[in-house]
Amino acid sequence: MGKLCFFLLSVVFLVSLLNGETVTAASRKKVATGARTRDASEEWGYVEVRPRAHMFWWLYRSPYRVEDSSKPWPIILWLQGGPGGSGVGMGNFEEIGPLDTYLKPRNSTWLQVADLLFVDNPVGTGYSFVEEGDADLFVKTDDEAASDLTTLLEKVFNRNESLQKSPLYIVAESYGGKFAVTLGLSALKAIEAGKLKLILGGVALGDTWISPEDFVLSWGPLLKDLSRLDSNGLQKANSLAEKIRQQIREGQYADATNSWSELERVISANSNSVDFYNFLLDSGSDPLSLSTAAAELSQKNAMKSYSRYISSLRSALPGGGVGDLDSIMNGVIKRKLKIIPANFSWGEQSSNVFNQMAGDFMRPRINEVDELLAKGVNVTIYNGQV
Repeated sequence: MGKLCFFLLSVVFLVSLLNGETVTAASRKKVATGARTRDASEEWGYVEVRPRAHMFWWLYRSPYRVEDSSKPWPIILWLQGGPGGSGVGMGNFEEIGPLDTYLKPRNSTWLQVADLLFVDNPVGTGYSFVEEGDADLFVKTDDEAASDLTTLLEKVFNRNESLQKSPLYIVAESYGGKFAVTLGLSALKAIEAGKLKLILGGVALGDTWISPEDFVLSWGPLLKDLSRLDSNGLQKANSLAEKIRQQIREGQYADATNSWSELERVISANSNSVDFYNFLLDSGSDPLSLSTAAAELSQKNAMKSYSRYISSLRSALPGGGVGDLDSIMNGVIKRKLKIIPANFSWGEQSSNVFNQMAGDFMRPRINEVDELLAKGVNVTIYNGQV
């Protein structure tokens, strides 16, 4: 019965793409505030988290949902990394959502065990945007991003009693982990103040950037052990890593970000351009990689490297493929959603997000994990392995 439900969900989704008749807009303003499919299996919309700053969200209700008061059906809020990676695009269509980039059902979707809420966070990411490209409207810190996300949750959950009964689990990958822990604390504060009607079930951090210092200190020794760096390359990498450690401890986070970029350049130059997301490969040897290693190492192109890494996961997913995410997000998906501004493209402002957060990029968020644990929040941390 469950497989039949999921198949029917996919059919409904595809029909909506073809005839455009299942979407009901909730507003006729310049930026529509919400829309949904006729069967209410999907909802999406914009929240103006600050004047002229618009954040996009997309909620899927699971066809497997079981209404059981003794074991409430969970909601997973997925937060992508980057910063500037699109949860609505990458997390949804390339990782855990119901359909892959060919718009075919994914057998491994997390929708089988939970409702899924994707958010393009921070503003400027994916479909989220700031009006007129005003740089002052982009967030500069993780805490500012958490404040915007809390505002979004208030607008989405406070008006929906059904969502309020389900525990929300904040699940993040990579840089998204920094957003997850700061959001967890911000959401708890809003809940305690009566501003947010939500049950926080827990936080899960996957391969997260909560301690940049530990990452950069491990790169050289690991690559030396794997024969990707020689002793000379290791000495150069360790020297820069120590510099970064000192900059972080002195609160010089913008300088540490610049040094991080330099460390990647040095490691690349001394390792035959090792791929930072798969050390078994040289950067550019992956057939999905479209640019040179030198281009990937510039700070402004860091998101391109991250996006290609996520894209490379598709070939390993059941039913996955190498569909063009940019094409579907700016084509068939944009037409389905109907509320994305006509003159705005998915990912148009994403590089600005990374650049504006450079001063917080290397700031650790370990203390926030301790604070969540002290408040009784269940925190799960998981990482990949060699």
